[in-house]
Amino acid sequence: MALTRLFRSLPARGRLRAVVETGGVVSAGLVVWGAVAGLGFPAHPYVQVTALAVGAGLFPLRRRFPVAVLLALAALTGAAPCVGPVTAATAFAVARRTVRARRRGRLLVAAAAVVVVCAAVSAPWSGPGPVEYGLALGLILTPAAVLVPGLVGTSYGQQRRLVQALRERGDAAERARRSADSEARTHERSRIAAEMHDLVGHRLSLISLHAGGLELALERADPELREEAVLVRRTTRDAMRELRQAVGVLGPLGRDTGPEALTDATGTRTDIESLVAESRDGGIAVRLDWTGPDLDARTARVRRAVHRVVRESLTNVHRYASAAHVTVTVVHDDETVRVTVRNGAPPAPPASAGSVGTGRGLTGLRERVELLGGTFDAAPLPSGGFQVNAVVPAEPGDAPAPAPARAHTVGDGTGHDAGTPPERRTAQVLTLALGLAALSVLMVLGTAFVYATAPHKNAGPSPLPRVGMTYGDVAATGVSDNKAVRAAATGHEPPRPAGTAGCVYPFNGATEARPGGLIVARYCFDAAQRLIAIDRFTVPSVRDAAPWETP
Repeated sequence: MALTRLFRSLPARGRLRAVVETGGVVSAGLVVWGAVAGLGFPAHPYVQVTALAVGAGLFPLRRRFPVAVLLALAALTGAAPCVGPVTAATAFAVARRTVRARRRGRLLVAAAAVVVVCAAVSAPWSGPGPVEYGLALGLILTPAAVLVPGLVGTSYGQQRRLVQALRERGDAAERARRSADSEARTHERSRIAAEMHDLVGHRLSLISLHAGGLELALERADPELREEAVLVRRTTRDAMRELRQAVGVLGPLGRDTGPEALTDATGTRTDIESLVAESRDGGIAVRLDWTGPDLDARTARVRRAVHRVVRESLTNVHRYASAAHVTVTVVHDDETVRVTVRNGAPPAPPASAGSVGTGRGLTGLRERVELLGGTFDAAPLPSGGFQVNAVVPAEPGDAPAPAPARAHTVGDGTGHDAGTPPERRTAQVLTLALGLAALSVLMVLGTAFVYATAPHKNAGPSPLPRVGMTYGDVAATGVSDNKAVRAAATGHEPPRPAGTAGCVYPFNGATEARPGGLIVARYCFDAAQRLIAIDRFTVPSVRDAAPWETP
């Protein structure tokens, strides 16, 4: 069940990789089993296949339970050498993921000890035989299945962690540089805003003051010119308002300038409801849809950005679509705050439709949202309305701008680096595959050497025939009838024992005792095919004379 849940929790690519890895190590184990079984060494080959199947089931759990899986596979390797490739891959993965050197060293030593002990204990019934030969088999399997893969995994892990640390330092330096650049831009913007407020604002204030005085002076003297003075004063007032808005955009994100300075309550649900209520009182049909918790726990930068988006959007609706229906939607979750202000097409063009805005308000909103790492979009709708959509991170990072894409990133330790180039990843896979193949060959050679040198049940000289053995047992010792020896014994053999049903005259029992004499053996059996007598006697032999010996 745990294996099934783990497999289902993986993404599609992770499932495929797990299947390929498991299939690869099990294939290597089958090759080891086939090579050793082909030589006829294991006493119980199918028991070893069962152990390999258990190891294949444990292998996918190596990342979740590294210690238990490695020790269990080490025990199986001691009893069944074909599990060695699975243990080698597990030792490599566990050593690469284990950061603490002492813990990694103790784990590898413990796994090596388990291999040796289990090989020695299981040797009499499933191994080469004697305990000392099982101990030798464990000592041969330990380097190939545990120590060498563990050392290679340690090297890979240290290299990966070193590269990770270097890249983190590089990322930290990049964030510090961007933060410094952003701070410099903020100071420069603040300086420009201060100069605009001090110089231009002062001049516009003087113009408005003189226009007001001129309006009072011309109220009775020349009513027609008074209207011109009123127009100058109103234009100056509008210029002052737009200047305050520009100063608010150029000012630092930590504070807002002008008479409408933002407070700590800005951007909360109560504040947004107040903005909506003010627009509704001004004759706008506006509705608020709020999803998620309030924004009072979020940082001031996030709340100010939300307030700015809603206020600027409603202001534009007042100017260009005061008769349209408006919907303000705020969706707040653990990661983002999405603000959408959408208005339908107005029934009739507004009175100020001829005056097209500069778009600087939306530009300022876009810049404010993007500085927080969010996204901003404002565009007309096909139905004739307009929509403003802003997505602000709920917890913006220290960097004011999103980090640039990096070509190479270190993986999460699942066995592969996430951003490693394909050619480098292919080289790593081929290297590990060749290393596993080499270790498998060493396991086969070491296992075959121990099994070949261990004593077997059939070792030693064959037993000699003795009275009472059956005909089959005697024949198994190499005794078989020979027609030439039978012919030589005919007429020269002693009488057969009583109860004899038949005799065998083997060739290997004939020996020349003296010139002209040949000692032959006779094995007599009764009707029950039991050996009842073994006789040896001498018969005359004939030898042809050589040509040069002929008289």
